[in-house]
Amino acid sequence: MKNKESLKLLPWGKKDIALISITYLINYLVFIGLFALIYYASGQTLNTFFKATESLSSFLVILFLIMAATFLYFYFEDRDFLKSAANSQMLFLILQLGLVFCFLSKDCINAYLRPLAFVAIITLFLCGTRHAIFNNFIFAITLLLFECYITGAENIYFPEITSLMANTICAGIIAVYLIKNVYSRLKLILLSFCLSIPSLITNIILTDVYTFASMWKDLASSIASGPLAMSLVILFLPMFEFVFGKLTCFKLAELTDHKAKYIRRMISSAPGTFNHAIIVSNLAEACATAIGEDALLARTCAYYHDIGKLRRPEFFKENQTDGDNPHDDITPELSANIIKSHTIDGYHYALKNRLPREVADVVLQHHGTLPIIYFYDKAKKFTDGEVSLAQYCYPGPKPQTKIAAILMIADSCEAAARLLKDRSRENVLKTIKSIVNDRMKLGQFDECEITLKEINIIIHTMANTLSGVHHSRIEYPKITIDSIDFDLSVNKQEM
Repeated sequence: MKNKESLKLLPWGKKDIALISITYLINYLVFIGLFALIYYASGQTLNTFFKATESLSSFLVILFLIMAATFLYFYFEDRDFLKSAANSQMLFLILQLGLVFCFLSKDCINAYLRPLAFVAIITLFLCGTRHAIFNNFIFAITLLLFECYITGAENIYFPEITSLMANTICAGIIAVYLIKNVYSRLKLILLSFCLSIPSLITNIILTDVYTFASMWKDLASSIASGPLAMSLVILFLPMFEFVFGKLTCFKLAELTDHKAKYIRRMISSAPGTFNHAIIVSNLAEACATAIGEDALLARTCAYYHDIGKLRRPEFFKENQTDGDNPHDDITPELSANIIKSHTIDGYHYALKNRLPREVADVVLQHHGTLPIIYFYDKAKKFTDGEVSLAQYCYPGPKPQTKIAAILMIADSCEAAARLLKDRSRENVLKTIKSIVNDRMKLGQFDECEITLKEINIIIHTMANTLSGVHHSRIEYPKITIDSIDFDLSVNKQEM
């Protein structure tokens, strides 16, 4: 997932400060306890270490500095991320699991089998590229700290210790830039062998004369270190998604599968809405890619943006196949209430069924506070008095993100393009510009951080995509097969 930094900073309260402080304090103690556990498991007595006041104090100070550096990085680089204590707890848990896996593999199997890339990969999927690289550096320093104090100064082999840190940094950076756009689990496993290269090189360079058996054991362990890290990520990633409510590419891929619950309901109960969602998803994905947003998230939001229509699918034109329109029998005000309620209904459906919050928010925001002009005009014709426009407007809020803005534009433009008789690119582009200008006049993009340049890119990308979807076709002659005189004997001779 791409990590997009917002220009808006969420306000901090005393509760936020208290939760962050408690989270850091608890995890500081957890790291100390984890160190004591690993130190004891390595066969050494804790009394020896804790009696050495200088060793203990220096360890505690260095560990404090590492955690302080983590806090300062997020405070200045991504304060909104830091505001959530759950985010900090998630990163600390990743670091702690990484340490456990590395020392378990070293003590139980082989030192070269350590899954050094685990922290970088799982942080990449949960938090994005930038945080993955930083967390990988923190892990490398913490792993080095634990290794030095557990091994003891008298047993430290300097090239081995320095190579451990270098391998951790290299394996993590290779992982981040090699797999950041890979969503197939099979491809991830295959590419994970590349993550073993730093360990393999170190193994070859730093080893002395080996017996045949021990040499191949170390080489096999080095080669397996990358796949082990990836396997652990695939195993533990769903747990992090569930516990911390994080959205990953794998979760998005599952949501856009046509076997997903609401997708199946749309296909069976609201086929017109589903077909509309498919085209909107193509538009949203193309536009998100063009302006550097998360294309897979945009696609997923497009699939679900109209799930609120499942409550009363027959009241929406795309699902009316028999010519009957139930709006003909009710008042314009009631019609408008039914139409505009699909955003709120969809939002509640999304939350009730544990869809990601990012998707639920777009469902609620994709119409903003736009007026429902058709029924407003119909109401004015039915009465001589004043008609309140507010009664015929969607409840909002306005789009808060660029993806929500893309969905607002794509939703309206797809519907408008279907009604055009002349679907040339020039006419489609003119229609899209008119729709976007209307929304800008109504201030629909005032609360999201989209720029005029990005809006212009979206307009032209959407025009190109819609021109391809609703392309012109040749007009076939009105002739039946029965009216054609086929000489079948000639065809048989040719065969």
